[in-house]
Amino acid sequence: MGQAKKERNSTRAQNTTDRPYGTRVKGENFYRDGKKAKFVNMLQSGKATRDRDGKIIKAAAFQSREVAPVVRVEPNRKWFGNTRIIGQKALEDFREAMGKKVNDPYQVLLRANKLPMSLLTDPTKTSKVHMLETESFGKTFGPKAQRKKPKVLMENLAEMASTVEEGVIGYDVAKDTNLLSNIITDYSDEAKEAVYLKGQSKRIWSELYKVIDSSDVIIHVLDARNPLGTRCRNVETYLGKEAKHKHLIFVLNKCDLVPTWVTAKWVRTLSAEYPTLAFHASVNNSFGKGSLIQLLRQFAKLHSDKKQISVGLIGYPNTGKSSIINTLRKKKVCTVAPIPGETKVWQYITLMKRIYLIDCPGVVHPEPEDTETDIVLKGVIRVENLKIPEDHIVQLLDRVRPEYIRRTYGLRGWEDHIDFLAQVAKRSGKLLKGGEPDISTVAKMVLNDWLRGKIPYFVPPPTTEGADLEEEADKTAAMGVEQHFSKIPVATQFFPDDLSVEEREASIRQAREAMPGNEVQDEILTDDEEEKMSKPKTKAKTKAKNPAPATETPDWDEVFESVVGEEVNELGEVPEEAPPVDINKALEALEDEDEDQTATKGSGDSPAPLRRSTRMTTNKGKVGTHYYESANVKNRNRSKRAPESTDKVAKRLAGSGLRKAGGR
Repeated sequence: MGQAKKERNSTRAQNTTDRPYGTRVKGENFYRDGKKAKFVNMLQSGKATRDRDGKIIKAAAFQSREVAPVVRVEPNRKWFGNTRIIGQKALEDFREAMGKKVNDPYQVLLRANKLPMSLLTDPTKTSKVHMLETESFGKTFGPKAQRKKPKVLMENLAEMASTVEEGVIGYDVAKDTNLLSNIITDYSDEAKEAVYLKGQSKRIWSELYKVIDSSDVIIHVLDARNPLGTRCRNVETYLGKEAKHKHLIFVLNKCDLVPTWVTAKWVRTLSAEYPTLAFHASVNNSFGKGSLIQLLRQFAKLHSDKKQISVGLIGYPNTGKSSIINTLRKKKVCTVAPIPGETKVWQYITLMKRIYLIDCPGVVHPEPEDTETDIVLKGVIRVENLKIPEDHIVQLLDRVRPEYIRRTYGLRGWEDHIDFLAQVAKRSGKLLKGGEPDISTVAKMVLNDWLRGKIPYFVPPPTTEGADLEEEADKTAAMGVEQHFSKIPVATQFFPDDLSVEEREASIRQAREAMPGNEVQDEILTDDEEEKMSKPKTKAKTKAKNPAPATETPDWDEVFESVVGEEVNELGEVPEEAPPVDINKALEALEDEDEDQTATKGSGDSPAPLRRSTRMTTNKGKVGTHYYESANVKNRNRSKRAPESTDKVAKRLAGSGLRKAGGR
């Protein structure tokens, strides 16, 4: 039989006590356990029983008879010293070890409050030397001098001459603020048009600081054509001083508009300061998307104490911040346009469960060296807002190689920028009354081509002495973020002297594979060949060319296909990095090839080529219609009638025939 409720409770109460089994407290019975009985005894007898001398004979219920031992504090000076001490040797080792890790952009310090980071900075390097307050001139020089040797910077005339010579060499007139011509006055700011101050308003900067304050990781988007020109230095300074706990990343966007070696060198150069990634923003054919998501996941793992992290994208206008967000989400979540100023306010976008993206409007940091043309060519201003756009074409022609201008617009030469714009206007049909060229409209067209990457241009990365040795060392060293730059889909075509050796070989290989019948004799094109290649080719000339003859060597794929019963043409090997192919041109080339094959079919000199199978027709051009918009679903039985009998139908038809025959 099982235990009753009261028996079970009493057994549990006995087992939970610390006293030996079989002993009971006074007052413990069936209704009260030992703990409750002690509590009642404490309330009833609150005093201990003492003898004549005042010694306790029987302690109270809440007292203990154990006497504490007599203790004393050991007399030692450690009680009044520092609890933690460190020697000079250990401090020096710590300073050297941390100095190497702090400047490494791929090392992250998670908790700095437990380390004496202030010991790494030497305050004597930046502090001002108060020499005259410490020692006056009379105590150092003269009859009352108290020192044997004065503290001077130069010991002899040679050192003094070298110091003066270095100052003269490094002197820049434009940066000398003591000159009257370099003093910034009020009227100079008022003379600049308001259109050149875009991206510098208080509203834009407030949006920027909202994004910085709300972000754990900040992505600085740079234009791969001019990374240093689109770099905001004061934001980096602010993050280094006021927000050291935030992580900064560089993303080189639009890397498809520059050669691959330029992207690789800029990534290697900027990686010395911050983690740098190459990126090509495209929803369908992107580059660097996996590397960026992997890096953001690592930052989310570092901040495991947070539920989610926020990633803010900042940078100059028209650098592709919203396009990067659309690429990461693989759909259109932000409004994008090839003009600056499309994003007005900041917005949150969810990338993953633990990663949020923040889009920020473009911010411009004004630099004193930048002219109005520099501001325009950086893509800060909308071209349609410029009053005199042709003034900025002069520097554009100076920055771009003339060969690229000739190839882009099909020109042979020009005298000045007005002559260049006039020729482009005549070729594009932008003429006013009387056949005068529309200079302003054509200048805006050229500036738009510049901003959208139709004109090949890039700023070469800095080169230093011993660059070859550094490149070899960098190739052997492990990079922070591995990226295969050879897979970048470069859309702009550059001349061979602007490409690296590997890119030249790849371009020559692609040219050979594209034209298997024409053997390339020289790898370097002459000037005449470059002019021929640069001229635009019409569709009629392309059609007039003879197609490449099929190779006579049998292919095993062809043999097996003939066994199955299919007859297809021999296909060449497709290169890994093949450029995008126009479908219409490919179909026209196939049609021309069929016509040539049918024309040469009767000749018995060469074997008859295989006949190409008929192309399958598809319904890609058809557009689907919504069924419920055209069909009457609600009143579908309205038009239905009861079936008529055959006699009624015969009479109706006979009557109609008589009326037609005898009618007027």
